[in-house]
Amino acid sequence: MTSKIWGGRFSAGPGAIMEEINASVGFDKRLAKQDLHGSRAHCAMLVSAGLINKEDGEAIQSGLTRIEKDVAEGNFIFKRSLEDVHMNIEARLTDLIGAPAGRLHTARSRNDQVATDFRMWVRAAIDNIDEELCKLQSVLIDKAEAHADTIMPGFTHLQAAQPVTFGHHLLAYVEMIGRDRGRFIDARRRLNECPLGAGALAGTSFPIDRHLTAEKLDFDRPMANSMDAVSDRDFALEFLAASSILATHLSRFAEELVIWSSAQFGFVRFTDAFSTGSSMMPQKRNPDAAELVRAKAGRVFGGLITLLTVMKALPLTYSKDMQEDKEAVFATFDTLELCLAATTGMVVDMTPVPERMRAAASAGFTTATDLADWLTQALNVPFRESHHITGRIVKLAEDKGCDLSELTLAEMQSAEPRITEAVFGVLTVDASAASRTSFGGTAPNNVRAQIKAARERFLNKKAAP
Repeated sequence: MTSKIWGGRFSAGPGAIMEEINASVGFDKRLAKQDLHGSRAHCAMLVSAGLINKEDGEAIQSGLTRIEKDVAEGNFIFKRSLEDVHMNIEARLTDLIGAPAGRLHTARSRNDQVATDFRMWVRAAIDNIDEELCKLQSVLIDKAEAHADTIMPGFTHLQAAQPVTFGHHLLAYVEMIGRDRGRFIDARRRLNECPLGAGALAGTSFPIDRHLTAEKLDFDRPMANSMDAVSDRDFALEFLAASSILATHLSRFAEELVIWSSAQFGFVRFTDAFSTGSSMMPQKRNPDAAELVRAKAGRVFGGLITLLTVMKALPLTYSKDMQEDKEAVFATFDTLELCLAATTGMVVDMTPVPERMRAAASAGFTTATDLADWLTQALNVPFRESHHITGRIVKLAEDKGCDLSELTLAEMQSAEPRITEAVFGVLTVDASAASRTSFGGTAPNNVRAQIKAARERFLNKKAAP
């Protein structure tokens, strides 16, 4: 009779529960490619150091080649009973070549083995993300170039503040993504040290060549401390932290796409490729792709909190807690890969509606700052006084129900007698945007210069600075 303590599916008692909680092959099989690559390098080093003979080394390499082929073709059978990816590959290697397989683990522990595999996996993930981020920057820059002169409202507190150009707005995200790329590349630079050869925690008495192994695996150098090599996952935390900041940027942009595509704003339109209908309301076109990108940031944040919590207070060196390091990283990569593809697709798919943008930019007294600036520049009025004068003029326009440019000169002079007809030259949205010529400003000519610079900084190099 099954004990109620164990209950349910665990009819075999504690042994089944232990197998269930201990096994990691269900997720760490994603490291198979890296594990095989690491084993190849380790084998070559062992032969070079005279720790195994050439014949055994050749047999091991031949067996690993066979396993690589099976893994690549999806024919490798991972067995839960063998616990993890490392033991599965080792067991299969033994089946293929017999006794020589047992020599591969000389001067190696699963602790330094998994740390090496995981670093290589994260390194490859960063390279993939950087490539996708570069694509996103490219389509944003292209769209910005097409709309360097398209006037839209810039917002603070989600209220129309000052006229900007749509191109300028899109370039803001190009800059954010550039910093995201920089964070990932910086994390990659730091993680690119090789743990292999650190053993379980104390190193090994075998005369190994860790520099050779690091070189074969494209690491910059071996890790300097064997205990640090097997026990820390700060590289994974950095990856998750950079991912969380990126997810924040993607979520903010997705929110803008949701707002812009609403009937109330109508700044952009999407095709059916990135929107869906309603089961009840036939008129609806819902920006579901953008909404999901916005929401999936929560998954990424969760991954960072998960691993921070796992690593908190762990004493050196390895603890089984650290088996929980991978799923959050794998899930984060999968989420980002999907969100980046969707975001890039939406940028390409969206059609801006310039007339709606211009109409919105012309409402809400968005040229009030231009009026205050003119008072300071033309009349030599201190800016704080200009601010108060402009506030009185805005109140006149509000009471009259018109825009600033629709007030008469006499009405303006009732607030400040020195105002001249020249003031009307700064009160259009086009004049406002064109006047913002300071470095980084929204003037269309600035935007075109920024586009040229962004292409050089971000698209003509492998990675962001």
